[in-house]
Amino acid sequence: MPYATQPTASHFINGQYVEDTAGDAIPVIYPATGAEIARVHAGTPSIVDQALAAAKAAQPAWAALTPRDRGRILTRAAQIIRERNHDLSVLETYDTGKPLQETLVADATSAADALEYFGGLAGTLTGEHIPLGEDWVYTVREALGVCVGIGAWNYPTQIACWKAAPALACGNTMVFKPSETTPLCALKIAEIMIEAGAPAGVFNVVQGMGETGAQLVTDPRVAKVSLTGSVPTGKRVYSAAASHMKHVTMELGGKSPLIIFDDADIDNAVGGAINGNFYSTGQVCSNGTRVFVHKAIKQQFLDRMKDRLANAVIGDPLNEATSFGPMVSERQLDIVMGYIEKGQSEGATLVTGGKRIDGNGFYIEPTVFADVTDDMTIAREEIFGPVLSVLDFEDEEEVIARANDTEFGLSAGVFTRDLARAHRVIARLEAGTCFINSYNDAPVEAPFGGVKASGVGRENSKAAIEHYSQLKTVYVRMGDVEAPF
Repeated sequence: MPYATQPTASHFINGQYVEDTAGDAIPVIYPATGAEIARVHAGTPSIVDQALAAAKAAQPAWAALTPRDRGRILTRAAQIIRERNHDLSVLETYDTGKPLQETLVADATSAADALEYFGGLAGTLTGEHIPLGEDWVYTVREALGVCVGIGAWNYPTQIACWKAAPALACGNTMVFKPSETTPLCALKIAEIMIEAGAPAGVFNVVQGMGETGAQLVTDPRVAKVSLTGSVPTGKRVYSAAASHMKHVTMELGGKSPLIIFDDADIDNAVGGAINGNFYSTGQVCSNGTRVFVHKAIKQQFLDRMKDRLANAVIGDPLNEATSFGPMVSERQLDIVMGYIEKGQSEGATLVTGGKRIDGNGFYIEPTVFADVTDDMTIAREEIFGPVLSVLDFEDEEEVIARANDTEFGLSAGVFTRDLARAHRVIARLEAGTCFINSYNDAPVEAPFGGVKASGVGRENSKAAIEHYSQLKTVYVRMGDVEAPF
């Protein structure tokens, strides 16, 4: 890989790179070419133990620092990330295949935002004084201990920091396991944390597959598990963590509705649907992949969508002119092609796309289906690829019921010029992260997470603090104690 500052070993433990070739080899494949550009090794039980031991040993002193001192380190890490945004964005593109045009503004920058936000928030994490006449109660916000973060492959830099920033701000330490598909970016974050002044052992990275994750999740030294991933994986991890009474945050998948009413601004609605289906080649958990379009504007919407998709620049992700890159892996491409075949066989109308693009990389055309019905596989299951399904509707009550008829509840969006209707509909949609006349914005200041099968807890914002800390309540009696005997 022509990248001068790529990670130098598989793991980052106790402040330094660590290699152990006894672990299974994990090839790192560049999605744009299919070529192997690096190789890491899965963490052996010994490696996992080293990482947990380092995090456990470092945690008391890290928690004992003043919150502002912790915050300064996180803020400095954010500054370093911004200074190196270009190199980190290139690495993200190699890791994921996402266009550099996108990674330059949405990945390392988002990671820096999280570190900066929670760095600034650290000094505000106070308790409460509760007067009870002569007596009183006070609360203290305490760290949980060692946290485990398990990342997904679509936003490896961002997810590492979305989990690490609130955890570290609260005085916890972390062992982070990236996806085996995109293992490189989190290692650079660990390196930067040390450079920013974080003590060794505060943020550690261990590679691996499911067995590595299982060892991390069930280890008695771990107090908290935060996972970004699929619903089936989330259920397994949640169950394992619950059996040990661990705290959890689960940020899982979705099949989110995007409702476009007949009075919507068509260009804005099409733009929102593009962001909610084709950004990151459709590999975003919150995507609004069930696009309910009012019958009165359906054809206008489809025509405009087809025109806009013709402007997508598909090609080399390292060329900043490219706006649509490959799928993250051949396996994911095959999964998406399988869904496209099901869409056609079950009677949906293929409006545009639907084919794999010839070449060595994992490219697929942006794909739009119309005449999709609620019972079709492409309307029920998360595809995690660039496949947009248009469903017709006419009645507000009807579309709300259909939008909610899913096990998922991550996101939802509404496009309409009638803001009273927008608020009315959003209030009834069963989703944790919603949008009005927009889609897929994720500022660190706002809570992010789902309901129903789409997850437990919230990432980002002040809400994340509740999931990475616990309250100690202290009752103070100022007078004598009365007792029955």
